[in-house]
Amino acid sequence: MAAKRGSYYTIEGDRCVAAKKHCPRCGPGVFLAEHADRSACGKCGYTEFKK
Repeated sequence: MAAKRGSYYTIEGDRCVAAKKHCPRCGPGVFLAEHADRSACGKCGYTEFKK
């Protein structure tokens, strides 16, 4: 079951800030999924490996 989209943002003062990283290929609105060893985009397949 997917998380609600509103849980991907936090409120800091009077601004809404994304809590997760956006995909650099797809742009704002598409978040990277957090896995144990990598962050991956479900739309285009972009992957960043963690160290």
